[in-house]
Amino acid sequence: MPARSLASLSLSFGLVSIPVKLYTATETSSAVRFNLLSKDGARLKQQYVSEQTQKVVERADMVKGYEFEKDRFVTFSPDELKALEESASHMVDIVAFIPERSVDPLYYDKAYFIAPDKRGGKPYSLLREAMSKTGRCAIAKWASKGKSHIVQIRPVEGGLVFQQLLFADEVRNIAELHIEEVAVSDAELKLAIQLIEQASEGQYDPAQYKDEEKVRILAAIDAKIAGKQIVSPEPVEVTAGGQVIDLIDALRASLSKKGAPAGRAKAAEPSTSRKAGKRGTAPSEPTPIRRTTKKSA
Repeated sequence: MPARSLASLSLSFGLVSIPVKLYTATETSSAVRFNLLSKDGARLKQQYVSEQTQKVVERADMVKGYEFEKDRFVTFSPDELKALEESASHMVDIVAFIPERSVDPLYYDKAYFIAPDKRGGKPYSLLREAMSKTGRCAIAKWASKGKSHIVQIRPVEGGLVFQQLLFADEVRNIAELHIEEVAVSDAELKLAIQLIEQASEGQYDPAQYKDEEKVRILAAIDAKIAGKQIVSPEPVEVTAGGQVIDLIDALRASLSKKGAPAGRAKAAEPSTSRKAGKRGTAPSEPTPIRRTTKKSA
């Protein structure tokens, strides 16, 4: 199915205006969802109740309002709300070019793709290639649906990524946590670096990883559909106080272990789908839901 554009925009690059179309770059993973039911198995539906009358309010009788003082609202009609959103600009103004890696990923919000619209192919390609050659990305301003956005436009193989960024006041400062600075020895640092180098790879390959929790839960659901019971193992008992492990010994033991890091997807392992359960196939044994209980020290 071909991708559908979300909006038509105009990317301003100096005196050059590049017509582009905006596309979503990510897909929301289909999370495992459980429905709320009554004990007789009927679905439950959500209703809105008036705080004043305690009566159910139908959707046709609802209006949207803004609270400008405590319990005082100014209401807006659907046409007024539409007018507020339509005041958004379709112009994306590039305000600066900065080193591509100078944006902390902590500020990354939703990612989109932009592709050239009619007559935009050549200036689009020129901008992408120029940024690739200089190792820079663009910072631009964009207004949409009643909010201003700061976006990073960066080149990738085959096109441009339109990365929406968070504002400074939307990102908390790690200094608020007051993390204690603890000195480490040269020997500990050397072993830690060796451990990092042992597990180092050239780049991140997203295909190597999978949602293992989703696979586990779907397998348990398949077992339940097949009439099996989901059992929980005995909680793991942890002795009070825990075991004191020497950091040097732990690092050396880690270096001696071989194998892929935890969380890596195994190519030979079959995936589990809930559709299989609906067809009557399920794991041969009940899939336990793991839960660990720790006793406080």
